[in-house]
Amino acid sequence: MQPPLLGHFTARRTDEDAMTESGAPLHVPVMLEESLRLLDPQPGETLVDGTLGAGGHSRAILTALGAAGRLIGVDRDPKMAQIAREKLLGVSAGAKVEILTGHFGDLPAVLAALGVEAADGVLLDLGVASPQLDDPSRGLSYRADGPLDMRLTPDAELSAEEWINHVSQDDLAQVLREYGEERFSGRIARTIVEARARKPIRRTGELAEIIARSVPRGPRRLHPARRSFQALRIRINEEMQQLERFLAALAGLLKPGGRCAIISYHSLEDRRVKNAFRDGAREGIYELLTRKPMRPSLAEVSANPRSRSARLRAVRKRGIET
Repeated sequence: MQPPLLGHFTARRTDEDAMTESGAPLHVPVMLEESLRLLDPQPGETLVDGTLGAGGHSRAILTALGAAGRLIGVDRDPKMAQIAREKLLGVSAGAKVEILTGHFGDLPAVLAALGVEAADGVLLDLGVASPQLDDPSRGLSYRADGPLDMRLTPDAELSAEEWINHVSQDDLAQVLREYGEERFSGRIARTIVEARARKPIRRTGELAEIIARSVPRGPRRLHPARRSFQALRIRINEEMQQLERFLAALAGLLKPGGRCAIISYHSLEDRRVKNAFRDGAREGIYELLTRKPMRPSLAEVSANPRSRSARLRAVRKRGIET
């Protein structure tokens, strides 16, 4: 079934406001210059932004595509897709823009539904957008109290509250260990199970406090709940499964000479991207454009601390460009 098409328009306005039309602050795109250099969008090409977010990367891509270009933007969160649509209306390149809700793991079906055989470039920014993190009602952050939800898409099977109050202690510990690389996973899981036996855990503030009580005290630069919240978000939204599906399908999404750039934020993602790109290069499918992951500059990290863990890798599909 074709994903919902939220926007299909030609962008013409030239405003450079610091706010979207809805009044939401602009999301700062991570490693923007480096991503554009590797993607190398050219006039008339078709580019896919598989994690559209607030549209920061796509806004810059559209400028390079020109009036004959085509941008396909996909995001699993309808709210973010709408924010991006409003932002991209302000780009003056005149390219064709199509914005859809869906998962980047489903890009083969998305492109087929649009009649696109393959793209000249695909971008993934695997991070959670700032408007999502900063909205307490989404339940993604340990820094602000809110409902324990964590779903990035309305069709997610379970909220974090439903899952964490019913999962077994062993399965919880495994998720914290596998997706959060949390060294105290067993201790945290046991404390969570003991706490929920007294009363259900319904708020992010409750969960963050329980986790903080579970780990040894000591000098820390980062919040003790950081890894656990990451692990829960990844589990609830099946993020690793989506990435694996995308990487398995990537060669078929790109034209010969097509480029793919992926920004990841933790070793679980980066390891999967590195292995897929390396294996594809050994098989003669890809040319590695980054032998090692690129990192944000010190200036970018200073201006946008959320970029500090970003890793950027890119490949080009081998073959004669058509």
